[in-house]
Amino acid sequence: MICQLESAGYEVVHDSENPTGEIIVINTCGFIGDAKEESINMILEFAQMKEEGDVEKIYVMGCLSERYLKELSIEIPQVDKFYGKFNWKELLQDLGKTYKDELKVKRTLTTPKHYAYLKISEGCDRKCSYCAIPIITGRHVSRPIEEIVDEVKYLVSQGVKEFQVIAQELTYYGIDLYKKQSIAELIERISDVPGVEWIRLHYAYPAHFPEDLFRVMRERDNVCKYMDIALQHISDNMLTKMRRQVTKQATYDLIERFRKEVPGIHLRTTLMVGHPGETEEDFEELKEFVNKVRFDRMGAFTYSEEEGTYAAKHYEDTIDFETKQARLDELMALQQSISADLTSEKIGKQFKVVIDRLEGNYYIGRTEFDSPEVDPEVLIKASEGELNIGEFYTVNIVDSDDFDLYAQVIK
Repeated sequence: MICQLESAGYEVVHDSENPTGEIIVINTCGFIGDAKEESINMILEFAQMKEEGDVEKIYVMGCLSERYLKELSIEIPQVDKFYGKFNWKELLQDLGKTYKDELKVKRTLTTPKHYAYLKISEGCDRKCSYCAIPIITGRHVSRPIEEIVDEVKYLVSQGVKEFQVIAQELTYYGIDLYKKQSIAELIERISDVPGVEWIRLHYAYPAHFPEDLFRVMRERDNVCKYMDIALQHISDNMLTKMRRQVTKQATYDLIERFRKEVPGIHLRTTLMVGHPGETEEDFEELKEFVNKVRFDRMGAFTYSEEEGTYAAKHYEDTIDFETKQARLDELMALQQSISADLTSEKIGKQFKVVIDRLEGNYYIGRTEFDSPEVDPEVLIKASEGELNIGEFYTVNIVDSDDFDLYAQVIK
């Protein structure tokens, strides 16, 4: 969108702290309650600015807009037009501009220039009880391998070295286009592009995991030994209620397989507490799971009822907020202790890191086991010498805290 607007002659500023433009375009999220609230507050903030004469036009798009198009149009009339997630070409037309097909794989990055997020598909065919993504984005639609590889080549030509491969569900990639799971083939093709230093995989699904991906992760040096796989829960009771299509034993077996097939892999997961029907016994089982598996990276969130989902239609949300929050706090405190132990084990070891930014007295970098914004970072004292943003260095880990590492560059 930004690339198309810039090509049409607009000057575009992303996430400006002090917006001064005449036209405001807000991209929204509609996945969970907190994200929806943040999106609404942003729209209202700019609606107020429009009433005060500080901006002329407001356009809103994205998931929240897709889901509540009619309601939002009535509730917030200051917005000139609401668009769905996929009809943003209409915005160009409404501005009197034309979508340029030749820019299809070209992008203006909103990340630092050395890394990019690479979306390989939209939508999801899974039917998890709590999730509104299939309602918002529809069925799984894979992008063709050739188109993705062309985008990677373009981004490499612009200086990108690291790719966060993302989708609502990675492992389903290719089934609609090629009638088979094709994620391993895609990652190999991306890996073959000269200049691609790191490829990191996000949002896999545990059921029917494509086994040939183990080989690719093990054999390809530029495929990070990192997997973001949202497991949500471990008790068979909850996995059934969540409609996850996987069992407790199958989950344990998959984690064991990961660690056997890809030595040194770091696993990131997301867990949910407070889903309807979660008993104290279920929660104790979840804590035991976290203690046993010792995830390298873990996030968690509380269940929030999303209208239209299976859970909203068939279950009653009877677990009170205080209980949900207490379980979340307990789970994250447990993970903090595990993370501190695992992080301290890296002291004295050497790692390849990429430098993301200079912040205060430290250069901030990441290892292959760390995704931007969500994972731990590596801090290197700026007083020890100048480093280049976006460059890779070999460092020695000299200290750690609960999550982050402290390092010195090996000269």
